[in-house]
Amino acid sequence: MAEHDKMGADQDSIDKLSRAYHDVKEQMAQVIVGQQDVVDQLLIAMFSRGHCLLEGVPGLAKTLMISTLARCLSMDFSRIQFTPDLMPADITGTEVLQENRETGVREFRFINGPLFHNVVLADEINRTPPKTQAAMLEAMQERQVTVGQTRHKLNEPFFVLATQNPIEQEGTYPLPEAQQDRFMFKVFVDYPSFAEERLIAKQTTGVSVDDIKPVLSAKEIIDLQNVVRQVPVTDHIVDYALAIVRQTRINQPGTPDFINEWLSWGAGPRAVQYLLLGGKARALLNGRTYVSTDDIAALAPPVLRHRIVTSFSAESEGITPDKVVERLVAETPSKEGELTSDPRLQKIFAA
Repeated sequence: MAEHDKMGADQDSIDKLSRAYHDVKEQMAQVIVGQQDVVDQLLIAMFSRGHCLLEGVPGLAKTLMISTLARCLSMDFSRIQFTPDLMPADITGTEVLQENRETGVREFRFINGPLFHNVVLADEINRTPPKTQAAMLEAMQERQVTVGQTRHKLNEPFFVLATQNPIEQEGTYPLPEAQQDRFMFKVFVDYPSFAEERLIAKQTTGVSVDDIKPVLSAKEIIDLQNVVRQVPVTDHIVDYALAIVRQTRINQPGTPDFINEWLSWGAGPRAVQYLLLGGKARALLNGRTYVSTDDIAALAPPVLRHRIVTSFSAESEGITPDKVVERLVAETPSKEGELTSDPRLQKIFAA
């Protein structure tokens, strides 16, 4: 299932990224119990220069997890609590009028907002009005903020982790699908297992001191982000990612019947881009110099779950986006010969 290819980056960088991945997980284990899949997805997104939308009920250590990750990576961290009265200037920064003591001339000076940090936690992003959400999403996409007529570049690396509370939805401002598309992954933070919650209860009700040591500097992270993009992918891997994404588009040649029944909207081209970038990062983090179809299949749920919209009939039957993706991956051949020879998928490749 794995397709080998010559690696475009030097072996030292590959080894450094793999070591850093294991070191970060070891450091975070001092504070965070379990949630290994969540940590993996956060790291994959960060090294791919993507952003994450986390969804989970209160009390699952989402904030602690993100702040601990920032400490492990020696990056500046800021937390923005989104509320209905939060204005764009509260997160981007604002210009203030100051008097120059030497010349007596009054001039405007820009004061940085909390977005000017490396890791930004946008807590409960669905509780703030659309114009503040739009300012946040401009920063994510353009890596800059616009105040007045002046654009201000944000610090690199820049990594946004936004959280949504799936309960108490009254009076919230849900992110439109087009804006959710800006996030590389939508990550579900689930309840811990019994053993994990037992350990959490013991650790958090006693005296405990963590000793988090930074693993990577900001410059090293930027260098490793560039290494990820140098990983080559074979045509088969690209075709496999395209096949999965293009099958989500209803009423198109080659689209499965269950997709036409269960979905009202499918994923766009960003899904393919993020599947491939995430596959590259996942391969390197696990010490491999090639991307496999296993990497693409493993990342399909966090990449696609917020990019597809289930139909009313599917929702009434309890069909979730994850169930749609699970069946789609199961019914898409991963071997090159089977993928290209499948009569239904040939219609997709010819479209």
